[in-house]
Amino acid sequence: MTGSIKNPTPCPLPVSRGEGKEKEGEREKAGEIQPREFKTQSGSEIKRVYAPADLQEKNPLPGQYPFTRGLYPEGYRKKLWTMRMYCGYGSPAQTNKRFHYLIRHGETGLSLAFDLPTQIGYDPDDPKCQGEIGKVGVSISGLWDFEKLFKNIDLEKISLSMTINATAFILYAFYLALAKKRGLDLKNLRGTVQNDILKEYIARGTYRYPPEPSLRLASDLILYSLENTPLFYPISVSGYHIREAGATAIDEVAFTFADAFVYLDDLRRLGTNLETVLPRLSFFFGVHNHLLEEVAKFRAARRVWAQAASSRYQITEPRLLRMRFHAQTCGSTLVRQEPLNNACRVSIQAMAAVLGGAQSLHTNSYDEAISLPSPEAQLLALRTQQILAVETGAADVADPLAGSYALENLTDKLAEAVRKRLDEIENMGGMLQAVKSGFAAGAIAEASYRRQMEIESGKAAVVGVNILKEEEAAPAKAFAVAQTMAKESTREVRRQRKKRDQSKVGRALERLGNAASGRDNLIGYTIEAGEAGATLGEIAAAVEKVFGYAK
Repeated sequence: MTGSIKNPTPCPLPVSRGEGKEKEGEREKAGEIQPREFKTQSGSEIKRVYAPADLQEKNPLPGQYPFTRGLYPEGYRKKLWTMRMYCGYGSPAQTNKRFHYLIRHGETGLSLAFDLPTQIGYDPDDPKCQGEIGKVGVSISGLWDFEKLFKNIDLEKISLSMTINATAFILYAFYLALAKKRGLDLKNLRGTVQNDILKEYIARGTYRYPPEPSLRLASDLILYSLENTPLFYPISVSGYHIREAGATAIDEVAFTFADAFVYLDDLRRLGTNLETVLPRLSFFFGVHNHLLEEVAKFRAARRVWAQAASSRYQITEPRLLRMRFHAQTCGSTLVRQEPLNNACRVSIQAMAAVLGGAQSLHTNSYDEAISLPSPEAQLLALRTQQILAVETGAADVADPLAGSYALENLTDKLAEAVRKRLDEIENMGGMLQAVKSGFAAGAIAEASYRRQMEIESGKAAVVGVNILKEEEAAPAKAFAVAQTMAKESTREVRRQRKKRDQSKVGRALERLGNAASGRDNLIGYTIEAGEAGATLGEIAAAVEKVFGYAK
């Protein structure tokens, strides 16, 4: 046969002999996958086949600038990625129990989720918090809660990641206050504070103060950590939430890097030597279902960051240009229908993160589209990582997909698209201006709407949702937080207020407010307030009196 077949019809699912004469409706009911467009979720065309002519850039070896092929020559051979399961619900005691459960089963790093009142800075007895206490994370109102949360956990032997932004300065201060109370050397503490407030204004909405003072809080935490907790990553600039809100892979990376430039520019304005900051800067990205695009995204992101940071800040030392990142499989890809299918989605996304060279990884639980993860589902998610590490061979080779014509072409395309988006943001005055003008939020909303319309129209196929549906699937069991938990948290914070030295708390909060009015770094004053017995809500309110409330 000569010539080629253009736009071939996708092959249907296998059917048995004798079924070829079914009517069209019956064939669809039997489970045929209908013709579809061959594009990534970001809209890049996928060619039928790739060849050497599709390659644009020749990439150095793993460990070499600009790190497209990975940060380290040996990949995962010397050290696997950190298996860090996102966890937190209900009370500190409940979360502590789940922490120990995960540690017993091989988790190598803790990742802490806070409930919405804690994220914004309200105590559990505040009327604004009703119905939200302990629902999407653990409820924290004071140092006493951290004591329960980390009971029988050696803070010097575990790495802790805290997903917290608006009140990051408070939760970081509580953690340090707990370490001091235990007599530990703060310089031995390891972990990460997300501390990325900018993405809250465009993707999540859990902010409390206006952007400028919020930026000051982020910089204060970074500067304090560099001196006092040098093994901590004091900021993890997050594209994950941007992607979860509906952004394309291109905007996920571009907006994240544009946010990072704002933080670094502010630190440089304060006279900070960025060569001391860059080794403690980390990133956080989501992982979607398109395997090739996601692997290419991580490779392209390393390349773009190394080149852009080198050019923007005149950094010549290659090791300072390594883009370290944590990855999390995306909750927005999980569905309520046939939830066990989500376990397949998570495993594919986890494979993309590993093939893309993530430094740490969280795998979602298959039941998270229904409720907080059950212990059994969370264990399966952890086992998914462990199987990837020891049974698949994926961790044996650094950048194992390198040289794939398709992957290299997608890497080049994504890198180019991210650079163009960064230039567009820079031309409008930078990311702060893009946030204030609504440009970033608008781009995310547009992409989210377009994707949802593709799913609802059937243009984008989702197994178990708009194709290949089980008509009478059994309902999934939901994991629920005890209804009594909110009352217990309320009683506890009130009890703690009664037993403390009120005048000592008042003086500490006054000093914090005065420091906020001036130029002093606020972290030390926040630690003092936490040690005196001030609640999270009281500390947040003391700062709000000076900074104002973001509407």
